[in-house]
Amino acid sequence: MNTLDYSVHYVDGRLHMEGVDLADIANRVGTPAYVYSKRAITERLNALGQAFSPLPHRIHYAVKANSNLAILSLCKSAGCGFDIVSGGELSRVLAVGADPGSVIFSGVGKSCAEIDFALKAGIGCFNIESAGELERVHQRAENLGLSAPISIRVNPDVDAQTHPYISTGLKQNKFGVSADQAITLYQQAAGAKHLRICGIDCHIGSQIGSCEPLLQALTRLLELVDQLAALNISVEHIDLGGGMGVTYNNEPALDFAEYGASVQQILAGRPQQIYLEPGRSITANAGVLLSRVEYTKPATTQGAPNFAVVDAAMNDLIRPALYQAYHAVLPLNEQAPAAQLMPWDVVGPVCGSGDFLAKGRNLSLAEGDLVAIASAGAYGMVQASNYNSRGRACEVLVEDQSFAVVRRRETIEDQLKLERVDEQTT
Repeated sequence: MNTLDYSVHYVDGRLHMEGVDLADIANRVGTPAYVYSKRAITERLNALGQAFSPLPHRIHYAVKANSNLAILSLCKSAGCGFDIVSGGELSRVLAVGADPGSVIFSGVGKSCAEIDFALKAGIGCFNIESAGELERVHQRAENLGLSAPISIRVNPDVDAQTHPYISTGLKQNKFGVSADQAITLYQQAAGAKHLRICGIDCHIGSQIGSCEPLLQALTRLLELVDQLAALNISVEHIDLGGGMGVTYNNEPALDFAEYGASVQQILAGRPQQIYLEPGRSITANAGVLLSRVEYTKPATTQGAPNFAVVDAAMNDLIRPALYQAYHAVLPLNEQAPAAQLMPWDVVGPVCGSGDFLAKGRNLSLAEGDLVAIASAGAYGMVQASNYNSRGRACEVLVEDQSFAVVRRRETIEDQLKLERVDEQTT
């Protein structure tokens, strides 16, 4: 395994992110702790932008992947717009001073309050996912005396060949509308006083390692664009969504350069601007979750696993339990060639057998050792919870030789202040 794939590397036997010793971070801020590399995030954004540079395009970072304000500010500074799926995410984007006109609002369940908030803020586009949503957005815009910019999210029925929980482009998925229904909705929108058609959109899933399904979806979108043109309905942008895969273990990552070149060839002079919504592909391998081994429980019965109980848990990183996802486990002190390795199940202290971070990893571990759970920069902290009344981890951003805590560790006082014990109703 090449640790460089995970934005970390060993220097004199100690694991570093950029120029910072990760053990130093763990000892100074405690564990569990999420740590992100500013350089890695910037390099990924630059690589994607370069791949699509021959085309008019705009990158809209998908806030759901990692919504820390420092990460959003970094993306804004890199020239990104944003893809959001809630009013809370819109508040985060606005908190870092982003242009609301660069925001795309996706998601199947937008509430009236969220739509009103987005309309008043002046967002760039709503990605419409149902007939009911189109009607609601029009009503809310009419009530406010505004015009709502809209795009229809098309479900192209393309198999992304990914985990079923992160597949979004098949007809059995809840997202988007069929091609036939999309034509009907565009015709309705064209005749609606308080709607303005901006684009067409799709997103077929996550962790896509091959260009083929993405290009297949694009081809189907272009067929619809031509059908709409025949009806005198034009679109300004084509939103290809995100879903660009990264390597967690041995699976292929999507090649940005190949993808950009293929899209350029297919578009061949079309005037529409391309929108991209990357999230995981920008931040996943830019982050690690630091944790300390609390106890070791070597097997005492034949066939039983060896358990390394760490202070991080499924409430900190739920992907292994939820998706059976693989995350590399990297000792902060490099394993010597002569080290006695054993297969360890790396588990947390949460009360449940689903609380594991890795299984069967050949490591040399002892109580007190520090480890980094790799590829934790996306869908880590954003899915964290307070299960077992555990406080959520702190978040740290590394830049060159220094680091800063960009979210403090949550305390039990933070949790309790939202609750009350009296039985009075109001």
